[in-house]
Amino acid sequence: MANTKSAAKRARQTEVRTLQNRRALTSVKTLLKKVRSEIGAKNKPVAQTEAGKLFSALDKAVKTGRIHANAASRHKSRLSRQLAAI
Repeated sequence: MANTKSAAKRARQTEVRTLQNRRALTSVKTLLKKVRSEIGAKNKPVAQTEAGKLFSALDKAVKTGRIHANAASRHKSRLSRQLAAI
């Protein structure tokens, strides 16, 4: 339990940020799974539309500081290569 008003406020802010981070990262992981499953099924048109949604979500996560830019770039690069190979 926080001992001061400022510590209590910091605890509240941390709780809110944790929920926001969790929501953003969960949606990115879900989209990543969708794209990978469509690539595995060799369903290129659906995989491309889902990849577009994923790339947008990754860019937003980078912009808000929820994921590192290099990690997002790595995901996009690997998925782009796999899409091209279908």
